[in-house]
Formats: sequence, C-alpha cells, structure tokens
Amino acid sequence: MPNNPDFQLNDKRVINAWAFFDWANSAFALVITAAIFPAYFVAVTDDVVQVMGIEMHNSSLYAFAISAAYLLIALFSPLLSGIADYGGRRKFFLKFFTILGSAACLALYFFKGMDQLALGTTAFILAMVGFAGGLVFYNAFLPVIVSEELYDRVSARGFSFGYIGSVILLVVNLLMIQYSDKLGFPDKGAATRFAFLAVGLWWIGFALIPFRLLPSDARQKATPELLSRGFLELKKVWKAVRGEHNIRSFLLSFFAYSAGVQTVLFLAATFAEKELEFGTSELILIVLILQVVAIAGAVAASRLSEWKGNKFSLAVLLIIWISICLSGYLVHDKGQFYIIAAAVGLVMGGIQSMSRSTYSKLIPEGTHDPTSFFSFYDVLEKSAIILGTFIFGFIDQLTGSMRLSLLVLGVFFIIGLLLLMRVRVQHAGKG
Repeated sequence: MPNNPDFQLNDKRVINAWAFFDWANSAFALVITAAIFPAYFVAVTDDVVQVMGIEMHNSSLYAFAISAAYLLIALFSPLLSGIADYGGRRKFFLKFFTILGSAACLALYFFKGMDQLALGTTAFILAMVGFAGGLVFYNAFLPVIVSEELYDRVSARGFSFGYIGSVILLVVNLLMIQYSDKLGFPDKGAATRFAFLAVGLWWIGFALIPFRLLPSDARQKATPELLSRGFLELKKVWKAVRGEHNIRSFLLSFFAYSAGVQTVLFLAATFAEKELEFGTSELILIVLILQVVAIAGAVAASRLSEWKGNKFSLAVLLIIWISICLSGYLVHDKGQFYIIAAAVGLVMGGIQSMSRSTYSKLIPEGTHDPTSFFSFYDVLEKSAIILGTFIFGFIDQLTGSMRLSLLVLGVFFIIGLLLLMRVRVQHAGKG
C-alpha cells in the first residue's frame, strides 16, 4: 500500500501518469526489438562470428541473445513478483529496471560493427531485461492506484498510450533514416544508431512522469519468506493445475504455440533482412502494417469467439499460423513477404488476447488468488520464448538456413493445435 495516507484511488492525474510508463517503454518493444535492431545487428556483423571460441551465424547469435535475456527474466520473475506484491519496493525497482533498460539502449548507439560485438549483444540483452523487469512492477501498480471496477479500463488506457507513443517514435525514426542525408547524417547506419539513442532518451524521459506522480510504497523488511513468496505461489498453482486435466492441456498447448508465436515476432525482421535483403526502411513499414492489421485481427478474433467459441477461434488462428510458417519457408519475393507480414499481424493480436481470455475461463471456480495463476501463465510464456528462440537459433546454426528454422516452428503450432483439441471451454453452450 502507498505510504502516503492522503493518497486517493482513481486519481486521473495518477492514472495518466501510470499510462505514460507504457508510452515510455513500448518504444523499446516496437522500435528496437521488432523494427530496427534485428536487421541492423545482422547487417553490421559478419555472417559467421566467434563467441567464446565458438563459431556461429550472426542470426543464431541474435536468437541466442533473446534466449539468454528471457532465461534471466524467467529465473528472476517469481522473485520480482514476490517483491512487487509483498515487499513494498514497486517504485524503487520500477526506476531500477527503467534506468537499466534505457541506459542499455543508449549504449547501443556505440555499436557500429564487429569491433563492438560484445557491447552490442550485452546491451541488447540488458535492455530486454530492463524492459521485462520494469513491466512486473508497472503491472503491480494497477491495483494500488485504481479500484477493481476500473482495472480493465485503465489497463486498456495504458495499452493505448503505449501503442500511440511507440508508433509516433517509429514513424519519426523511419523519416529520419529515410532522409538521413538531408538531415546531415553521414549514412543510414549513423541515423539508425541515433534511433537507438532516441529510444533510450524517450524511455527514461517520459518515465519521469510516472516516477514523479506514482505513490511510494510503505516498505517492508526484506525476509527470506518475502524473497521466496513468488516461487511458493507458482508451486501452489502448479499443484492446482496438475490435477485439472482441462487447464493442464490448455497450458501445454499454450506453451507449445507460444514458442512459435513469440519467436516469429522476435525474429521476423532478422529473417526478412537476411533471407530477402529487406532494408531498414522497408522493415519499419512492415512493422507499421503489423500494428495496424493487429488491431483489426484482435477485433475479428473476438467476434469469431462470440460466434463459435474460444476453442474454435484459437484453432482457426493456429491453422493460419501453421500456414504462415509454411509460406515463410517457401517465400522468395518481397511482395509475397508483405502478404505474409499482413497475415502475421492479423493473427498476432488475436491469439494473444484470445489465449489470455480462454485461460481466464479455465481457472478453477472459487479461486481466491487469480493473480498467482496469471504469474504462472506469464512465466510459462517466458519459458516458451526461451525454447522457441533457442531452437530457432540452433537449427539456423546447424543447417545455415533460417527457412528450416521457420519450418520447425510450424511443428510447435501443430503440437499446440493437437493439444488444444483436448480442451473443453464452456462458452455460451459451445466447447
């Protein structure tokens, strides 16, 4: 709880300040992880690099960097959740991870090529840890600043702020890279590195708003019980889930197809640059297409669910994902890839929103602590990212073909679809 006795719930200024944190950090998720950095990393490094005496493809190293970041996040996520929920350290750690992430973004400005490979890779990993770590404490502030009936509305406001802010910065960066010569940059590479600098400054700059207005917590003394609380909560959820066939089957399905979904989203830009020779400006345009189409896709998935039920809707989305992986393996033309990107956008938002709502319906009735179930869900998704990105990088390293890696991801979607068939979801009389 806040340590200020005069603090009032549902204060509009505080709510907007909280939403501005999404405006601040979503720029990293969209501009760096999705649009610019993947292709830049592949473009400025050798096709084959040496890391700790091991030779590997640069695209494999990029995939492994994501795996490493999410391994750190998954290991520490339960600990951080426990601290956020019971330790009174929300604001301190929100600041810590924001400073870590934004500083790492600023460091990417100095990543020019092979001579700074260690710097670039390490800074990218730390930026991802800062982003994901900050989200734990950002989310934990929601029940502190608003009453329960406003959770959905305020959460949606944060999402909207994040979408608008990140798209604005992405468009600015697109124009900056596209017209780099007219803006005085020596080349597009310099303009691209300036975009990394812009993200870091945007992130820490707008985060000062929530830092100033969000309430400080009433701190509790750190104890061994406090530090282990998050792990104990996950263990409790696992025991509950293990005996429930329906929710267990769904979570196994979710784990399988999430490994595919998240890996495609993280590595699509790398694939486009390396296999189809897309430039940075073209990749930014693709990401903008994804963002716009994703909104329509989420609405369409919701309408389909209302008509035919969650299970049917998820099955349709997974079949489309399988087709995307197969098409990606076969594509050799940029025009075709734009169509595939639009298809990804169509199912990207839909499968994430539909998965979460389906899981909500499967949580056992009478559960007094649904937050713990969603913490388990979150850790499972992070673990799926580790598996998916590692396998993608491993297949790429083993065969030298990102196309084969993409084809293997299709297997994850097939497994997810087969496991989903075992799930019964009650929804307006439909399974």
